[in-house]
Amino acid sequence: QVQLVESGGGLVQAGGSLRLSCVPSGRTFSGSDMGWFRQAPGKEREFVAAISRGGGTTYYADSVKGRFTISRDNAKNTMYLQMNSLKPEDTAVYYCAASTLRLLWKIITAQAMGTYDYWGQGTQVTVSS
Repeated sequence: QVQLVESGGGLVQAGGSLRLSCVPSGRTFSGSDMGWFRQAPGKEREFVAAISRGGGTTYYADSVKGRFTISRDNAKNTMYLQMNSLKPEDTAVYYCAASTLRLLWKIITAQAMGTYDYWGQGTQVTVSS
C-alpha cells in the first residue's frame, strides 16, 4: 500500500521554526510533482507550497512566501517544508501530497488539490502567541 508519511509537526511559539518531512512508503515519488497543503479548524484545506519533480520550480501561497521553503531530496525520496517566523495563523494540520499525473507544471496546477493523487494523513502544527 502506497503511503505518504508526514513528520516534524508540534507546538512552537510565535516566531519559532519547524521543519516538516514527507516520506513515501510503498513506492518512490522522485519522478512526481509534490506539494504541501494545510487545513485549520473550521476552514477548507488550502495550498501552501509545491515543488516540481526535479526540484527546479517552486510555488508558494502569498501567506507563507518569504517564511517557508519547500525542498526535496530525491536520493532520499523525501520532501521538506522549512517553516520560519511562524505565526499563530499558521496553526493547522499540514498534509503532503504527490502527483503522478505529470500535468503541465504551473502555479494554477500546483495550487489545485485535484492535481494530486496521493495524500498523507497530516501532521499537526500549533503556533502559540
